[in-house]
Amino acid sequence: MRRRTTAVVVGVSSLALLTGCGAADMTKQASPFANAQGAKTVTLSVQSWVGAQANVAVAQYLLEHELGYRVDTVQVDEVPAWDALSQGRVDALLEDWGHPEQEQRYVQDKKTIVNGGGLGVTGHIGWYVPTYFAKQHPDVTDWKNLDKYADQMRTAESGAKGQLMDGSPSYVTNDKALVNNLDLNYQVVFAGSEAAQITQIKQFAKEKKPFLTYWYAPQWLFKKVPMTEVKLPAYKEGCDADPAKVACAYPHTPLQKYLNADFAESGGKAARFLKNFKWTTEDQNEVSLLIADQKLSPEEAAKKWADGHESTWRAWLTR
Repeated sequence: MRRRTTAVVVGVSSLALLTGCGAADMTKQASPFANAQGAKTVTLSVQSWVGAQANVAVAQYLLEHELGYRVDTVQVDEVPAWDALSQGRVDALLEDWGHPEQEQRYVQDKKTIVNGGGLGVTGHIGWYVPTYFAKQHPDVTDWKNLDKYADQMRTAESGAKGQLMDGSPSYVTNDKALVNNLDLNYQVVFAGSEAAQITQIKQFAKEKKPFLTYWYAPQWLFKKVPMTEVKLPAYKEGCDADPAKVACAYPHTPLQKYLNADFAESGGKAARFLKNFKWTTEDQNEVSLLIADQKLSPEEAAKKWADGHESTWRAWLTR
């Protein structure tokens, strides 16, 4: 689903507003701090989902308060983020969910981007139903039985078919192909953004209504609305090679960081810190929950996490 130093701290902390629809292509818009001669600046790409925002919030907080950098953040959609990173308009992208074509182009062929190492978090996309409905109807967790419940999943947007709710059209999704290739009586309906999808899921849950949704882990919402995954045909290497013929589950993906190649070589302590940045699913969910559910600002959430996990982040500064 996902892709993105003076002693005076003037970071652009607008992450709290980044849960809306997919961002515009920022590849033609340089950061005001990018490539500033002699300045200790870092520009981070941030995606619209809250997990990615949590990564950036903590990285920004520590870069500013521990290493004395000035940090700019730029929201970029997943594929355009690779273009921006290649061009040096952003220095780092902290959560990529797998874009082999972009990796081949920029890492292998052009060598303008380098892999910055694993984030420490494994991502997984899937189809989910609320656990309260799965307990009432255990067979709904097998995709072969989904049509049995299509009428209960209908909405005004899906018409005569059951609704499969997706988030932003910019996210990685095989859902339309899956519905077609598995011959399911469902209609993919896009909520428009992660925030809109969360609002809809919460409303369904409040009313104890059944629903089928595209969703992903790690994600803090599981703590508020327990959901159970529907088992799709097992994922096998290459089963999703042709987007039009996909008829298998999504893979489990170790999430990766990527750095602009020049920045990786000359970015000093900041580049080393971002390569060392590695935390757990629990860490990310903790910060995500503070931002999205408890409504702390990204900086407040990052500070709260940092205050309680010094032994974790201190290693990122010293290795």
